[in-house]
Amino acid sequence: MVAKTSHRKPSLESIQDVRPQREDIPPGEKHKLALTKRLLSNPAHPNNRAIMHQKFGISLPDVHKRRTNTTKHRRIITGPVESLPVTKGRNSLAMPEETMGTGLKSRWHKQLKWETEPGSTCERIGREGTPIWATKTPPPSTTSKSMSHRRMMQATNSLIPENPHILPVQVPGNISKYDFTILMGRTNPMATDFCHFKQSFSLCWSSVVDALEALEKLLRDFAVPRAKVSGERLVELSHVWESGWSKAPPVTGFLSVLENWEEVLSLVLRPGQRYKGEGGIEAAAIHIQSRWRRYLARTAYLRHCQRKWAVGIIAVSWLMHTQMRHVRNNLQARRFRQLENFRSRAQHLAANWKHIQSSKRTIIHIPSLGYSQSRRMNLKRYDILQNIQISRLCDIRDKNVEVIYVCPRHFGEDILHYYTSLLNCDGAPDEDDTRPTPASFSSVRRFIILTPEAIDYFPTRNMCLSSLLKYSPRTLKRIKHLIQGKQAYIVGGVAHVDDLAVADELGVPILAPEPAIAQLYSTKSGGKRVFTAAEVDVPPGQGDICTISQLHETLARLMTQNIHVQRWLFKMDSEHGGRGTAYCDTCHLSCYNWALEERYRCGHELWNSKWIQESVLLRYLDEVPDWLARYAQPAKTSCYPNWACYLKTFLRHGGVLEAYPPSESVTCLTVDLLLEPGGEVTMLSCGDQLQGSCQLEAIGSTVPQTSVHQETLQAICMRVGQACLQRLIVGYVSVDLATFLNRNTMEQKVWAIDLDLTYSEQLAMTQMLLMMTGGTLNCHTGCLEVPMPIQEKCCEHPIAAKPPVVNRYAVIGSHLFHSNLSMLYHNVFFMVCKAHGIGFNMKRKQGTVFAVYDSSERCTIGMITVSEDLQGALVTFARNLSVIHQEISPSKMQGETNFKELIKNIEDGLQMTVKNKVRSVEDKPVA
Repeated sequence: MVAKTSHRKPSLESIQDVRPQREDIPPGEKHKLALTKRLLSNPAHPNNRAIMHQKFGISLPDVHKRRTNTTKHRRIITGPVESLPVTKGRNSLAMPEETMGTGLKSRWHKQLKWETEPGSTCERIGREGTPIWATKTPPPSTTSKSMSHRRMMQATNSLIPENPHILPVQVPGNISKYDFTILMGRTNPMATDFCHFKQSFSLCWSSVVDALEALEKLLRDFAVPRAKVSGERLVELSHVWESGWSKAPPVTGFLSVLENWEEVLSLVLRPGQRYKGEGGIEAAAIHIQSRWRRYLARTAYLRHCQRKWAVGIIAVSWLMHTQMRHVRNNLQARRFRQLENFRSRAQHLAANWKHIQSSKRTIIHIPSLGYSQSRRMNLKRYDILQNIQISRLCDIRDKNVEVIYVCPRHFGEDILHYYTSLLNCDGAPDEDDTRPTPASFSSVRRFIILTPEAIDYFPTRNMCLSSLLKYSPRTLKRIKHLIQGKQAYIVGGVAHVDDLAVADELGVPILAPEPAIAQLYSTKSGGKRVFTAAEVDVPPGQGDICTISQLHETLARLMTQNIHVQRWLFKMDSEHGGRGTAYCDTCHLSCYNWALEERYRCGHELWNSKWIQESVLLRYLDEVPDWLARYAQPAKTSCYPNWACYLKTFLRHGGVLEAYPPSESVTCLTVDLLLEPGGEVTMLSCGDQLQGSCQLEAIGSTVPQTSVHQETLQAICMRVGQACLQRLIVGYVSVDLATFLNRNTMEQKVWAIDLDLTYSEQLAMTQMLLMMTGGTLNCHTGCLEVPMPIQEKCCEHPIAAKPPVVNRYAVIGSHLFHSNLSMLYHNVFFMVCKAHGIGFNMKRKQGTVFAVYDSSERCTIGMITVSEDLQGALVTFARNLSVIHQEISPSKMQGETNFKELIKNIEDGLQMTVKNKVRSVEDKPVA
């Protein structure tokens, strides 16, 4: 209740009488009077009642007592909340500037500029039906609260900042006694309810009028037709506004003073309602302009960000391109400098070759397989493949040679001890001893095995040995120290560009052609060009085939011209060793018998005319695609499972199409040549190939070869060697030949079928053979000449005589694979071989010797058997394979191996040899 005031209103003069009239007032009284003045200026202070009643007889309303009695029905709001958004974009609450007053009304104009976003506080209030500044609360006796009320309280607490200078605003929960109505945003000053409210709060009316004007402005802006205002809450709002708010109260504060706030709030939240009120057209124009400016600014900003991002990308790309170009130019200049140094050293090597060969020298063996990256990544046990030529160590059989062997694997002590013993040239073990004797001090000092440290950095990259050595500075430094002041040169493997970098770092020449020349002529098509230039017989065929139409047309033409060829071969340019070979037999061609009839009907002379062959050619063109798709198959299905997979790779890399020799008995042989820098061609090794499970892949050979007359073989090799020298090809070259009998003339034909510009595995194993036997391979006579030791005579002065020389035959296998070999360590394996009498007899210069390649997997080995005749060497080789297989293969674990296929091929060859001997005896005339 509000206390009634006196009818006599005090005047300012009467209030000013409180001030003392004397100037000499004690400090205590002055302080008391100043405090009293401050209290008088605050009508809401509770002490004003006593002062006003004591001094002037005026009874002020007991506001604090009324608030205390109604505390249990009220909620206390401790401060202002954030401005209330309504809806996004379409409905915003704004106060036109021209309608605002001065003072506190200007602060209201700054605060009321707001707009809503989806999910905002005011929108949540509208949905839940409870405003933040609610006027009614459940009684304190209620034990449970609704979820909407709880969310409302949480939202209210989160929106109200903590400000200790703002007095709490109490919102009464009972019905207001001083309510009045505002129609169309205008208050009727003559209305009874408004006059009663104004008279009741006349003492604080100056602060109430500002809040009332702001409320009216809000209602006019949103065209609210009717609003019922609670006078008490309006007064409390004005007190809070005047006491602590630096800005106008939020919209929720004004709506909380209304009795019908729900109705007004729903109207305020209606989209577009703001533009129906006072200044709506201007507000809409401002809103549209602001949104359009924001869109333009946002679009320009995004475009700027996009351009800035593009500029950054272009700048980084340009920097990377510039750096890459700089690095590329440096690499190109470095490689060009390395190539120039290689050529200058090659000229020096050619000019001094005779002197170097006759003096002490150091050979740096790097058995690198510099294949392309795609091929290297597809090869299994790539490091073991590079180490198969470890027999190069046997070059120290020349007393003037020291060997530095770069190994692609870490060797164990067992392998080091084995080769140290094997390379002993002075010892002579007992007849039954299967192991070489310990090496002499002189032999040990003339070879060294080095392993690049980079193999530990790139364990899965299948990098060639030259690349690994290039990135191994410690190994390069040690090699430099070992060859300092000595004549040295490098013998590599398959040429790679990193060979030049290693040679330039060591400052030594390479006994090999330039990498570009080697890569050009080491392909199947390149070898065919060399053979054509050498004018040697080659199989009918065509090289440099890269398209499917070219393949079909070339195959149809060659089949028409060579109608008696039963099988056609497809060889990839980038593969070696039978991996990239496929074949297809003409017997599966449906029109082949008809073509033979046409051939016999026309006769030999008439058939050579192209117009006669045209009908057969067209028929072949129609049937060749389907014939290849159905019957062509790769030679090694482990590399290429079917023809489609093979053909895809064949057309990508290019290849050769050629005829298989038209004979049931075909022998292939390999000849190793040394193309000396001085221009001479020397035959180093020759042997007939031993075929494995794939008839087009060689896994061994018999030395010396016995298939071709030696003079014919010598002539072919000399022509091929001279053709290579004309193309600047020097170093070690391997030539593959095929020999068979011509059915028509019964003459022997020799075709050159393959050319490898590398140090071959057959040559490496031949070096071990010559090391163990102490013999020489006379390629002019085709004999392996082995000196036999002289028997000592029982006399005081023995007559010095030249040791007798006998012929020996050897069987070499460099790719003997058995997965069960990994179960035995090398020393155990040698003990098993010794138990079965498998060993080498140094006195008789015959027996068996092994080559081991690694200490970890131990699945691949090499083996050489030496005997007095070829048949004995083959039998010993087959027996050794059979014994080893039986010893390491239980009945339930046979393992993966190529022993069985090799044994079968040797047995077939032996049977063919027996038949040939019987025929020769039967055809021999009787005396």
